[in-house]
Amino acid sequence: MNRTEEVIERAMAAVAASRARRERQERERKQAFERIQIAMLKRPTLPKGIQVQMRLDLH
Repeated sequence: MNRTEEVIERAMAAVAASRARRERQERERKQAFERIQIAMLKRPTLPKGIQVQMRLDLH
């Protein structure tokens, strides 16, 4: 392999590594955004003064 081919190979490897890093970061951002969206969901609230029935028998 001559010098030009080596430079091209290294450049292509750098581009591939950059693309892989960018895609990984994009997946991580998407996952973080999904976690934020889930955390922002309003939790259901029970009105005050209502007794919630619970079955405590272990039959």
